[in-house]
Amino acid sequence: MECVFGLVGNGFAIVAADTSAVHSILVHKSNEDKIMVLDSHKLVAASGESGDRVQFTEYIQKNVALYQFRNGIPLTTAAAANFTRGELATALRKNPYFVNILLAGYDKETGPSLYYIDYIATLHKVDKGAFGYGSYFCLSLMDRHYHSGMTVDEAIALVDKCIMEIRSRLVVAPPNFVIKIVDKDGAREYAWRESVKDTAVPAA
Repeated sequence: MECVFGLVGNGFAIVAADTSAVHSILVHKSNEDKIMVLDSHKLVAASGESGDRVQFTEYIQKNVALYQFRNGIPLTTAAAANFTRGELATALRKNPYFVNILLAGYDKETGPSLYYIDYIATLHKVDKGAFGYGSYFCLSLMDRHYHSGMTVDEAIALVDKCIMEIRSRLVVAPPNFVIKIVDKDGAREYAWRESVKDTAVPAA
């Protein structure tokens, strides 16, 4: 029941993901951050098997950092997306990762961009995208309300529409979402949308 979606606006890209860690019929936690800051100007939002998701996104993050350390310049968003796609394609023939990725970034030359990469190593540059059961609602809402050159306020309003639709229409809807944004000032957390908070277990 995972939901990951994102869009590109005027000078920024925004991604949102549910924060539920679920296995079978159990919810283990509801504050799992599924959007990794890849570097100063890139975000990776991932869905899929939790072990694959964490291992693969950390692997990509460390290799992107290694490239910058060795060469003194960061990978562009397009280069990072193609590297990620290449690693997924290589693993597909050996020990595949079941992970779907939305990679958002900002480059000085080309501005914001969003890349759709699925578990069978399909890569597309998109203006809006979504994964998971929530995509049934998010994609239709974004088809209706998305337009190029959206402001941050317009984009957040659309993200909130998607979250409300998921919560009201999906049978087993995740209660909490995290929203992150990347623009010329860097990649950062924007907001949380929480309807359930994890309670601390009192010490014995």
